[in-house]
Amino acid sequence: MRTVIVCVSVSHGNTRRVADEMARVLDARVVAPEQADPAELAAADLVGFGSGVFRGKMHPRLTGFVEELPGRRGSAFVFATSGFPEMPLLPFSRPLTRLLEGKGFAVDGTFSCRAFDTWAPFKPIGGLRKRRPNDADLAAARAFAAKVRAGRA
Repeated sequence: MRTVIVCVSVSHGNTRRVADEMARVLDARVVAPEQADPAELAAADLVGFGSGVFRGKMHPRLTGFVEELPGRRGSAFVFATSGFPEMPLLPFSRPLTRLLEGKGFAVDGTFSCRAFDTWAPFKPIGGLRKRRPNDADLAAARAFAAKVRAGRA
């Protein structure tokens, strides 16, 4: 299965660590939106889209990239790292999932885990979730990728 993971990881490398773990399972290449080759994405059987969460939203570089994608058919998954859990009333993955579905992707699942967060009010105390993603988070990312690969996410 040809797989590409498009990842924006800007603060502490948290999201890239998760993307790299998923890529090992999926035998995928991880690229930033600016490095993504449109032909490679069009030929991929599965495309992952992930970023850290900033003020309750996926990174604008990622959402902007998806907005510019031409419509296509294929499978995708969404993943995120965040200092806080996804809240039912304020879901950070749903807008990107809906955007991808509007582009013709079948979104096979979403994954998120906690990550080191130095958002403004927490910066003076050194941030939150200092040791995240941890080994258990990375194992969960690998398990999610295996489910996506098997079509069971």
